[in-house]
Amino acid sequence: MSGAFRNVEGSPQAPVEEWPYEGLVATIERGTLGDWLPIIRAIRDSPWGSVARRVESYLGYATPYGVGPLLRRTVKQARADAQAREREAVAAEVRELMARSGLSQQGFAQAIGTSRSRLSTYASGKVAPAATLLVRMRAAADEADRRAGGV
Repeated sequence: MSGAFRNVEGSPQAPVEEWPYEGLVATIERGTLGDWLPIIRAIRDSPWGSVARRVESYLGYATPYGVGPLLRRTVKQARADAQAREREAVAAEVRELMARSGLSQQGFAQAIGTSRSRLSTYASGKVAPAATLLVRMRAAADEADRRAGGV
């Protein structure tokens, strides 16, 4: 594409998040791989952000040849990658809370009202605990800290 959008206010040199919807659509429809890369990067950086949502909206009623499937896969993969990172972050926090509590895995599981095997799935990242259970884990670790004179 050229250095400006045709019949659209805005500039392709601005961050993709600032592009007007029509500029995004024009880039998808008439651009080349080099033009699409900023869109792909924005989707990877923020899989549920405004660019990903606007691309999804556009692809809901149009299927541009070639780039449509690429953008669909990009959104899907970016979200899957983000969820994997988030799941690992939760698992790391669960392991940290278990260690901080000073309790055995069985003792920690009992303190939060679950089984040792279920707690193991949380610590491995195989299953993400409910937010309420994570709050309970934090409270159990805080209580162990208080008893140990740490907090």
